[in-house]
Amino acid sequence: MKLFPHFISHISSFFHKHSQAVIWAELAALVFLFSGLFPAFHQKALNVLSGRPLASSSDASKSPAKSSIKWVDFNVTAEALNQAFRYDVDTVQSPIHLNWVDLLALLGSRYGGDFSSYRPKDMEAMAEAVLKGETTMDTLKEKSKNFDYYREAYGAVLDGMVGVFKAEIPVSEAPPEYVSENQDQDSGTIWVTKYGLKAFSPIAKGFPYNDYDDFGAARSYGFKRQHLGHDMMGQVGTPIIAVESGYVEAIGWNPYGGWRIGIRSLDQKRYYYYAHLRKNYPYQSNLSQGSYVQAGDVIGYLGRTGYSTTENTNNIDTPHLHFGLELIFDEARRQEGKEVWIDCYGLIQFLERSRCETVKVEGTKEWIRVYGMKEADPQRGGNPLEEGSSPEEGSSLAPSMTGGG
Repeated sequence: MKLFPHFISHISSFFHKHSQAVIWAELAALVFLFSGLFPAFHQKALNVLSGRPLASSSDASKSPAKSSIKWVDFNVTAEALNQAFRYDVDTVQSPIHLNWVDLLALLGSRYGGDFSSYRPKDMEAMAEAVLKGETTMDTLKEKSKNFDYYREAYGAVLDGMVGVFKAEIPVSEAPPEYVSENQDQDSGTIWVTKYGLKAFSPIAKGFPYNDYDDFGAARSYGFKRQHLGHDMMGQVGTPIIAVESGYVEAIGWNPYGGWRIGIRSLDQKRYYYYAHLRKNYPYQSNLSQGSYVQAGDVIGYLGRTGYSTTENTNNIDTPHLHFGLELIFDEARRQEGKEVWIDCYGLIQFLERSRCETVKVEGTKEWIRVYGMKEADPQRGGNPLEEGSSPEEGSSLAPSMTGGG
């Protein structure tokens, strides 16, 4: 009978001697230690780590079709991405249009997914053979071992980033056919139809940052784990940009990511995670869970919050954006904690070509984009492009192609 009072005394002493942060860390370790015994509890803990809210029973019906892919090693280099993208854009109005993801998937199959072997002349030889009629893409795909796997894997990352959209650009930069005779050439903006890159770098144009390939690096807060994201070190208050259009799936405080926001792509295949946002004013004021976000919109501000169960706490030493990209092949597996995060380093380097221009809103703490963009939203109609519009040849390589980025 003396054991019970002794136990109570021990617990009381424990909580007096330990800080809240230490308790959280020890509890997190216990969760993962006993995850095999308590799978449902384990799932909730993983959702906390990834910054996602717990899914409802209806979420699975909204997800993409199930896939056999369990993990993706995405190490496609920025050089390969740029070369494939250029072929896609340059041939968009040609009899043979080369899809950039198809080109990358063919090379991925050839290299076994290891782009450290990438040589520009490999893609050039393949693309030119198709354009000259010496072979076809269908023939190359049929002969390519594991092409279907690499096409699905790379497509899950890239398929939403290139296509037709409307861009707002200065009248002075518009092609003559878009400008009426009576329109002022030196002022104002005009909307033009574009084909090209409609994704953005997560850091606004004109704001410096430093980064390196830190995917998989060790992390120890709470428990030992891998870093499943990409850190971009910059100045507190730097505007953070939505890489792709989508809906806000998660927003608020996370003990690991601090103030964070998670956005699901329109096709439901990608979850973008932006963490460690600014203390006191982390997000754009108009955002909440379920909000629609256009690629290039300012969504928040760089900071150093996180590593605390107490909201609005700066426990990160170096201000930076933690940017993560999760691929969603199977919603049920995702909710079990079987998440597929990729290395974004090469992708971030590629997106340097598309930095969104922003301007400070006078009298507020917010920044907004200078030039707008519109694209179709398959879920709600969004801003569909007019029927009969045609893409502008070569426009995707112009600096204004993504709204001034």
